[in-house]
Amino acid sequence: MIPREIIDEIVYRSDIEQVIGSYVTLKRAGSNCNGRCPFHSEKTPSFTVFPATRSFYCFGCGAGGDVITFTMRIENLDYIEAVKLLAARAGISIPEDRNDIKENNGVSRKRVQEMNLCAARFFRDCLKDQKYGAEGLRYLTEKRELSMATINHFGLGFAPDNFWALSNHMTSLGFTEDELVAAFLCGKSKKSGKLFDMYRNRVIFPIIDTTGNVIGFGGRVMDNSEPKYLNTNDTPAFKKRQNLFALNFAKKYAEERLILCEGYMDVIALHAAGFENAVATLGTAITPDQARIMAKYTKQVVICYDSDKAGLAADDKAIRLLSEVGIEARVLKVTGAKDPDEYIKKYGADNFRRLLGDTKGSFDYKLEKLITGRDISLPDEKIKISNDVCFMIADVNSSVERDIYVRRASELLGTTAEAMRSDVERIRKKKLRDFKNRQSSEAQMSLKNIGDRVNVDAAKNIRANSTEEGILGLMLMYEEFRSKAADGFEGLCADDFVTEFGRRVFEAMLELERSECGFSKAMLGQSFTPDEMGRIEKIELSRRNLAKNDTEVFSNFISGLKKEKSSNDDDNDPFAELMRLRAAVQKNKENKNI
Repeated sequence: MIPREIIDEIVYRSDIEQVIGSYVTLKRAGSNCNGRCPFHSEKTPSFTVFPATRSFYCFGCGAGGDVITFTMRIENLDYIEAVKLLAARAGISIPEDRNDIKENNGVSRKRVQEMNLCAARFFRDCLKDQKYGAEGLRYLTEKRELSMATINHFGLGFAPDNFWALSNHMTSLGFTEDELVAAFLCGKSKKSGKLFDMYRNRVIFPIIDTTGNVIGFGGRVMDNSEPKYLNTNDTPAFKKRQNLFALNFAKKYAEERLILCEGYMDVIALHAAGFENAVATLGTAITPDQARIMAKYTKQVVICYDSDKAGLAADDKAIRLLSEVGIEARVLKVTGAKDPDEYIKKYGADNFRRLLGDTKGSFDYKLEKLITGRDISLPDEKIKISNDVCFMIADVNSSVERDIYVRRASELLGTTAEAMRSDVERIRKKKLRDFKNRQSSEAQMSLKNIGDRVNVDAAKNIRANSTEEGILGLMLMYEEFRSKAADGFEGLCADDFVTEFGRRVFEAMLELERSECGFSKAMLGQSFTPDEMGRIEKIELSRRNLAKNDTEVFSNFISGLKKEKSSNDDDNDPFAELMRLRAAVQKNKENKNI
């Protein structure tokens, strides 16, 4: 079996839009791409590529999945052959022998999480030890003005100014040198080969995932030395591009919006001031993976980067990536301070709250960008800008917003609002026709699951199948629901599933979730056919567009499934039917005696 790390890297490097675009003529439609499906004959394009989620789905024939599934279908290959083809295309070598794989010295994700938890406790204890952590505690409480409650809430710690403090502690607990190196807790000297601590004389910020596991660390110096921050490199338990700092807390307060910051201290300062929906990227600019993660929890993100040149440049990328996954991006710029942390210290939480009310929408930002540096007095230039603006406005659903944007843009460009509004509506009508055609095709294909070759049990168990898909959709989208299911949340188990297909998907997901490598949707392709992967993609796609996907919904699906299962068992139990007949006879006798 090819390891998950390699599969994930192949999928990450294989741009799905480029790969599919080499076989299918794709046209941009907002944040997605449309084209004629290569797997069935059609006149109206119903094939959609979703770059934001690295997936595709045909609303006509139900083909869907990731870049591996597409390659399997288009090249008529099995899973391993498709992976190898994509690996060669991406320049990734796959060891032929599983025993040749030495990456991370064979250290598992769970082992790294175990080490990180022990290290986090060590750093925490050092911070509160007068011998080791006095300087770090002064830095956090006096210079950064954090309360002990905030320090404890985030599990902050301190790495002593010593090359072997952590390594000696961890080896005493039974962890090997190779394991500590693989977890990026320690390094090895090239000259002497001796172990040394990666984090020294730094305050430590544990990075915790949404299920409560310590997956990495950020360490900050207390002076102006470089590097200012030292962050955990990618390990079996941690990928910078796929995680966000403080999301484990912020997810509870993210329904209305998230505040996206640049650094740990900005997030901590905001949480301490009552803005508990703040998160930050991990030492890198925002990535597509992080945008997709935020899209699972909220519909609006306020970008609150530093006011320096780097922060201004980062706004563009953040707006683009957030818009691609359907998030409303707004921009907040602090004035009179270099970052949110400094602003709150100077002006207080109430003033920051007022700033949040004056954020700039992505449309205003994009409009300024389109016009800046271009001569709108030139007819050709004005036409190009107007056309770009009309396509921007056409993607806005609210008619009130569209009207406001049309008026504002027409004033800036010196055109009539009526002419611009007419172009916007023409673009919207075309998009609406395309959407209705896709919806009609999908409805005809899925009517009561008749003729379903993937899930043959669906037609006779319509309600149970719908409930199963609700559970599976939530598990596909959210790590916390996979974790809950793996822990037997509300007694959910494979025997509760009515359809054989739903049971297989549930069992495969739990097997991956409980494995050393952890869950990866791309890994499901090893256990399911391309047709089945298309159905799995449809299940996730159906839930992705719904607003409410919380624990209450998950719990309701589980109780509903258990009822459907119980009802289904009774229908198939001849003794249950006999008991119903006897009860009916007895009731009839009683009625006669009345």
